[in-house]
Amino acid sequence: MGKLKSFVVVVDDDESVCRAIKRLLRSVGIAAETFTSGDAFLDVLSSMPSYRPDCVILDVQMPGLDGLEVQRRLSGSGTPVIFVTAHDDISARERAFAGGAVAFILKPFNDDLFIRTVRAALEGEEPS
Repeated sequence: MGKLKSFVVVVDDDESVCRAIKRLLRSVGIAAETFTSGDAFLDVLSSMPSYRPDCVILDVQMPGLDGLEVQRRLSGSGTPVIFVTAHDDISARERAFAGGAVAFILKPFNDDLFIRTVRAALEGEEPS
């Protein structure tokens, strides 16, 4: 029996970013599902107990629940969180890492670095 395919969730209010990240992840054999709001993602998470991504990629700034609040609500789930953002806000970066984020990547990002970071998170390693 082969290893199950890794499953990643991307939460970003910009649909084009969601599509690009999903396409990038799929190109390296990682399944991805996208949500354009933190609320929509958390609704699915709470309504389907078996819905458990191996990693969550969050935008920091989104209407409604921002990425930091989504991360706070995931606290204790053991799910690795990677932030991607166009805004390098030191306070947001500090809050993300204090909340257990494994990485904080600025948009636009290098695809190879991004894939290495996601793979490290999926394998429970520190990103290099």
